[in-house]
Amino acid sequence: MTGELQPKLLVSDADAAIDFYTKALGADLTSRVADDQGIVIHAELTLGGASFALAQSVDEWGWLDPVSVGGSPVLLMIDLPDPGATADRMAQLGAHIVIPVEDRPYGKRQGRVKDPFGHLWVLSGDLD
Repeated sequence: MTGELQPKLLVSDADAAIDFYTKALGADLTSRVADDQGIVIHAELTLGGASFALAQSVDEWGWLDPVSVGGSPVLLMIDLPDPGATADRMAQLGAHIVIPVEDRPYGKRQGRVKDPFGHLWVLSGDLD
């Protein structure tokens, strides 16, 4: 069996999230779909060879973002050429550094960042 996994992040403000992810991660917006009320029900972004989607949280639909449920139980892991620079850029744009990017004993340079929408990102790269 073959398949492709594409996470869909639920966020409190879809357009602000698109702006954040394009500026902080260098993601490219490939599609954005809104319903008749202007609610972004689907947006796709690419980041290197990976893609992810996002949508506006809507309580009535059961689409709840991490902030509305007290946090995210999911870690989004991303390999980057310079995880430290990415963490700094994310923080400058409103994210919170949970665990600083540092050299780890298991051979990675890694840290964790909570974005402004409550999603947790593990930023990882090879040691120099």
